[in-house]
Formats: sequence, C-alpha cells, structure tokens
Amino acid sequence: MKGRTLDVHAGRELLARQGVHVPPIDLSTTYPLYNAALGTQSIDAWARGEGEAASPVYARLYNPTVAGFERALADLEGAEAAVAYASGMAAVTAVLLANPGHVVGVRPVYGGTDHLLASRLLGHTVTWVQPEDVAAAIRDDTVLVWIETPANPTLQLVDIAAVVAQAGSVPVVVDNTFATPVLQQPLALGARYVLHSATKFLGGHGDVVGGVVACAEEDARALRQVRVATGGILHPLAGYLLHRGLQTLTLRVRAAQDGAMALVERLRAHPMVFAVHYPGCEHTDPTGLVGRQMHGPGSVLAFDVGSREIARTIMGSLRLITPAVSLGSVDTLIQHPASLTHRVVEDDAKSASGVSAGLLRLSVGIEEPDSLWRDLSQAFEQWVPALAAR
Repeated sequence: MKGRTLDVHAGRELLARQGVHVPPIDLSTTYPLYNAALGTQSIDAWARGEGEAASPVYARLYNPTVAGFERALADLEGAEAAVAYASGMAAVTAVLLANPGHVVGVRPVYGGTDHLLASRLLGHTVTWVQPEDVAAAIRDDTVLVWIETPANPTLQLVDIAAVVAQAGSVPVVVDNTFATPVLQQPLALGARYVLHSATKFLGGHGDVVGGVVACAEEDARALRQVRVATGGILHPLAGYLLHRGLQTLTLRVRAAQDGAMALVERLRAHPMVFAVHYPGCEHTDPTGLVGRQMHGPGSVLAFDVGSREIARTIMGSLRLITPAVSLGSVDTLIQHPASLTHRVVEDDAKSASGVSAGLLRLSVGIEEPDSLWRDLSQAFEQWVPALAAR
C-alpha cells in the first residue's frame, strides 16, 4: 500500500478482529488485574520500554487507541515503531532525555526547540552550525544532530543525506512537521529519528495537540521508558483524532500545496513584499532538494514586508485568514514569528536565522486561493500610503 490507500488503512490491522469499522476510543485509566502475577510481568515490560504486554495496567503506561495511531504513523514513515506524546515539545523532550550529552543543531528550528536546547534546561549543551559544518562540530560526547527541514519559519531546506554522511555514527533527528511523510521520508535518507508536532498536519483540523517520533524499535524502547517515567503519553481521544486525521493526510497536503503555489507567485509580484521564502522558489532551494528529497514544496511559506509595524497591521487587518500560531490546518493561518513562535529565541540567533522583524509565516489551508488572495490584498491596502512613499 502507498499514498492515499496507506493513509486510509494504516494501523487498522486489529479492527476486523475486534469486529469494528473504526478504531474505538479506550478511555480507561486503569485495567482489572485478576492475576497479579500477569500484572507484575506487564509492569516490568512497560518499564523496559516494550511495545506490548499482557495488560495495559494503567493508562500512563499504555493505551490501545494511542497504539493504533502509533502503528499508522510508523507505517507512513516507513519505520519499525512510533511513540506518541502529549505534545510536540513533549516528543522533543523525550528524544533529548533518551540521549543526554552534546547536541549539534542547525538553525532555524521551531522556537520552543531552540529555547529548550539553548537554555540547557535538560542539561544538554548545543553547538549551532550551518549544515555544511556539522562534521566539524561533532565531539566525542555528541549524542545527536538536530535539523528541521523545511525549517520553521524561513522554510530553509537542509540536505538530510548530506548531514547524515557528516554525522557518521551520531544519530540524526529530523523534525518533519512541515513536510509530513507525504512529501518527505527522512528515515529512508539515513535519519535515526523522525519527529512531528502532530498538532499540525497530522491532525489537520486545529482540534488536537500531540507529538510523535518514528524510529527503529530499539530506539522506541528508550523513548517509551522516558514516557512511562515522565507521564507524557498522548490522551486516547487525541490518539483517535490523530489516527482519523491521517486518513485524509495526502488529500489535505496536496490541496493546500496547490493553494500555496498559487499564492506564492502573486506575493512575489506584489510591490509591498520584499522577499518570499518557499521551497518552490529557487533561492530557498538552490540545490534542488524539491524533487530529490521532497516530493513537493508543501503549503507553508513566509514573506517579508519590511517592518514589524507593517507585519502586525497586516495580521490585524485580515478577515478570512486567521491570525494565530500553529499550522497545517484546513484553514489558513498567519503569524509573526519574531513576536510569537520565535519570541523566546535569542535576538542574535533570530537575526542569523533570517527571522526578521517584518517576516510573516503563512500556513495555507484548503480554501480557494482566490479567496485567500482577496483577503491578503485588502490587508496590504491598509498600507497604501507607505507603499507610495517607497
């Protein structure tokens, strides 16, 4: 199975045996243990990070609805296993806790990830480098190389296979949130961990928060151990919604991508826009990774209007597009990274990463592109006097 067929049927192997058509939601917090010995064996198995045991015992240790989502996402990413968490940042935290030591990171990454690494809150040290300098930054105590491609919020692309080659035996983590498994499969390029803020495209409707990591079963065991100890398991209702979201993933990603491509050309031609960042643009993808690493440019873009004041005024003037953080929903969202998602990133790091004061990030939904463009156009018109003065 592949494409839309895999989206629909991934993780559904147990349904026929259960006699149901859609995955059931198991909301139990605890499970009867009439055989205490089996309960003991099960607790030992969960503590070792196993994916199965005789009894769930307790909802912090395992939930079958969540396990169905994990199996489906693993299938989509071509992974042996996946481990789901209560949020994308909980997933980031779990990968770091399972790998204590020095991290080599390539900026930009999501602001929360950047802050967690740079703050040393979990005890890690980090060296930030350009993609071509990864090998030179690796030390004896380096445990991970962390990249995000396309990167948040500038859409910078990183050659995953090239970074893997530089990393050698050091595991590479790829945040695949923007691309999704529809457009990019990092494990096939040599990455060790593939991470998603499942809140975004995987859920796709702005009504669920979650995170997930796809990897080999050996690595999944360590991630489950962290989850058992720290209590970061995904809620079963969220697991159900995410599994349901996967069934339309390819359809949504492709439709939103078509809309983004239509808007990019209009934004590039608009006199108020200084620059457009999008994997489908030559300057964003100088080495041709779209078509070689990615199966398409995606539906997230960024554009620079020159100043914080203009950016904020445009956000506040929109009537159809929602000014809000997050992305990957069926409706279009816009946000100002310097004020919001990357507010916690150090100023010099924002500047070096291209997160300028006038940058706006647009996550295109599945609406008609003409409707979105009319909304953007009327928001730009609020600054016609500024445009005339240029």
